[in-house]
Amino acid sequence: MARLRILVLTSSTGGGHDARAEAFAEWCFQLYRHDVDVRIEHMLERSSVVHRSGVWFYNTIQRTAPWVHTLFYAAVEVLSLLNRRSVSLGAAYYRRVLAEFRPHLILSVHDCLNRGYFPLARRVLGVDRVRCATYCGEFSGGWGYSRNWIEPSVDLYLSRTPTARDYAVKCGIPPERARVRGSLMRPRAHLEVLDAGGRAALRRRLGLDPERFTVFLATGANGASNHLALLPVLLAHAARVQAILICGRNRELHHELLHWRTEHPEFRCHLEGYSDSVHLLLQASDVIVTRGGTTTCAKALHFRCPIVFNAFGGIMPQESLTWKFFRNGAASEKVEDAGDFARVLGRWLEEPATYAAVRANFLRLRYEEDPTTVIDELVALGNEVAHAELRRQPFPPPASETI
Repeated sequence: MARLRILVLTSSTGGGHDARAEAFAEWCFQLYRHDVDVRIEHMLERSSVVHRSGVWFYNTIQRTAPWVHTLFYAAVEVLSLLNRRSVSLGAAYYRRVLAEFRPHLILSVHDCLNRGYFPLARRVLGVDRVRCATYCGEFSGGWGYSRNWIEPSVDLYLSRTPTARDYAVKCGIPPERARVRGSLMRPRAHLEVLDAGGRAALRRRLGLDPERFTVFLATGANGASNHLALLPVLLAHAARVQAILICGRNRELHHELLHWRTEHPEFRCHLEGYSDSVHLLLQASDVIVTRGGTTTCAKALHFRCPIVFNAFGGIMPQESLTWKFFRNGAASEKVEDAGDFARVLGRWLEEPATYAAVRANFLRLRYEEDPTTVIDELVALGNEVAHAELRRQPFPPPASETI
């Protein structure tokens, strides 16, 4: 039986692009099982040593010197000129993947994998033999919204918010092909939703007090964080505050925090390295401190956990789009050093009504959506070419299959 083949283009600059690619693949299997074949390609890393070096440099400065990224971002924007009509670097590998897999749909979830990539795919496979789509996770537009997202020939362009969608149209995306589709989270995130009792039980399971104010110090997959600078602020309120800490894939940070926890038995905290359960940890938290990564911030909004933006060392251009959205829409806080964080936390603890107002403003930005809509739309787009017989599964699955 013919299968619908979908090629997802991503890159590990940060962790959000990969998270969306993997979520899409899991959703396709959840809803369509073996009728849809999803192949995820780290196209930048695998196609060119120049791109691979750029990905490494991006992740390095994200962890160590975010302010450098302003210059790096400006340099990367040159790709929008180099890839105006075709792929300038790594084209040979991309052609091989196209010829081998022969996808019916190409879905890009990364800014640098749109311009030039879609026109080249049509030349290799045939104009009528492939459809192309973009899922852009940015929250707003302006400086930081890469021109590399904009390939006007795209068949379907998906934006996270109306603000970002309008900016994409302003930059050249045909309005009839632009839609707003919010968070793209894994199926389990929509199944593992806690009520008040479940939240208290989870806190107890993590070794935390069900009633104590809980601060989530988060980081992306690469482990960029300032946990060790923020923990003394939390320690000063040890009688009233507890913390959840994750470290991404930063083993050195994890080891340092293991030592810190041992030295401060008076402070309650739960510590993990890389976590696949951020959606649960958010539901156990009263606030999250994080950089402006779109995936983490989208999850925080979905699970009603207000954000304090970590701006230590500056805000990277892409992060500024997220910060701007939440600053304008919810007056979210930004902290540039431990002193800023101490002032914010101290005010909330002394004036609980202030925190309640912050949370109420934050929740006004929430939106409810059917998480299967975007998957069905993308599958239908690819099936315009494949003409496969697709057997759609229900979601949520029957109780016996529920996680």
